[in-house]
Amino acid sequence: MSETAIDHSYADKMKQVRTYTGKLSTALPEVMKNFYALSKASSASGVVDSKTKELIALAISVTTHCDDCIAFHTNSALSAGATKEEIVEVLGVAVFMGGGPALMYATHVMAAIEEFQPSNS
Repeated sequence: MSETAIDHSYADKMKQVRTYTGKLSTALPEVMKNFYALSKASSASGVVDSKTKELIALAISVTTHCDDCIAFHTNSALSAGATKEEIVEVLGVAVFMGGGPALMYATHVMAAIEEFQPSNS
């Protein structure tokens, strides 16, 4: 991981969340099945493509200060073909809408990009 003020790995955050959502799936199978169905349906390409939807989800993650969401949606946006430049531009909108606290979480996205795509930092 690059030298940043972020003291954790976003890949590790994703593993930890997956571990405990797995436990929730055992305890709450219907809730989790339906949550994952909602996630899949809302992320699928339609009139709005999946890359754009992931960028929207990432901006919402920043404005709601959800670091675990930042891990998943940064990774998903990159996997959907978003460039660092597109992500950074979306961060500008998130900061506009969320103010100073969103700015702090936008820095987390920058760290996640460096982790998930170190050659593009």
